[in-house]
Amino acid sequence: MKQILIVERLFDGEAFHQNMAVTIDAGKITAITAAANVIDADPSIVHHLAGTLVPGFVDVQVNGGGGALFNDQPSVECIETIGRAHARFGTTGFLPTLITDDVSVMAKAADAVADAIKHNKAGVLGVHFEGPHLSVPKKGVHPQQFIRKISDEELAIFSRQDLGIKVVTLAPENVSTQVIKSLVKAGVRVCLGHSNADYDTVVAALDAGASGFTHLFNAMSPLGSREPGMVGAALENQDSWCGLIVDGHHVHSAAAKVAINAKPRGKMMLVTDAMPPVGMSEDASFELFGIKVVRQGDRLNASTGELAGCVLDMVGAVNNSVTMLGLAHDEALRMASMYPAQFLGLEKSLGVIKPGFKADLVLLNSANQVSRTYIGGKIVFAQ
Repeated sequence: MKQILIVERLFDGEAFHQNMAVTIDAGKITAITAAANVIDADPSIVHHLAGTLVPGFVDVQVNGGGGALFNDQPSVECIETIGRAHARFGTTGFLPTLITDDVSVMAKAADAVADAIKHNKAGVLGVHFEGPHLSVPKKGVHPQQFIRKISDEELAIFSRQDLGIKVVTLAPENVSTQVIKSLVKAGVRVCLGHSNADYDTVVAALDAGASGFTHLFNAMSPLGSREPGMVGAALENQDSWCGLIVDGHHVHSAAAKVAINAKPRGKMMLVTDAMPPVGMSEDASFELFGIKVVRQGDRLNASTGELAGCVLDMVGAVNNSVTMLGLAHDEALRMASMYPAQFLGLEKSLGVIKPGFKADLVLLNSANQVSRTYIGGKIVFAQ
């Protein structure tokens, strides 16, 4: 169904524009023009919107939301619940993320994602397997009993061609460069993380085809003057992408600023690492592999002390990047939309507002909070 959105302000991914008209038809943007040029249009398809229309947010690391955790319920219904919860905060595309678990759970998660993609469930772009081939010293809250060497069973899951975009986070000290090359050949975007690898091991993994780093700084060997570690390799490399959690707890603002300044523009992307309490009440708590995780304001801690993911949402990450890091709003928006879309290879369909692109859009109010979310031109959330 054709519709025309008349917006006070438009951020198309490059610049802000005033009083613009965006035409949508069959789920895609077909035209963008000055609002004054819209004449003789059928009034029934014209919608006047107050606020700023921006590209929909793309989140490559989403463990849960709306009370649901993908590991606990590896099903299409769980994916839909997570998607609805995050759509309230502007996420229009996401990778349901499964942390370290038994191979049977991995298989169920893969089947659920494949089914969701087959039936065009809103926002589902693929899947992120965060583990299980990680480093025990840098496991964080990942269950140690499931951390293991890669086997043919996992390789078969990672090699499936019905999962959309596939991201696998691994520790390169525990996975050979030959296996990394095989994964990349099978269409996997290999991210490095939860790792105690030294600099040379990380560089070798990048040379083998790894292209990203999962939640930079967190659960990885740090940057030192004589031992650059994974952080040093990530910041030095000009071609890889880094996910960054900007919640005020996972990464100090000074460290985040250093990282953003070190990487080329476009290589740092915002992620939420979100857990079930996103979209839930302030006192929401949950269990993760039998360990209680408690929410205290905007922080999640396991009863064993570790940070246990986030209650961060994407519009919150954007606004935090402005207030905590001093980024310009347009660059923070790109870090939530254009840059993750580029990382996923979707730069020709998502991440900007231009003709030919999917109509995944977010309307922000004057406080830069989400008042409306569109996926494929359909309203999936309205305040």
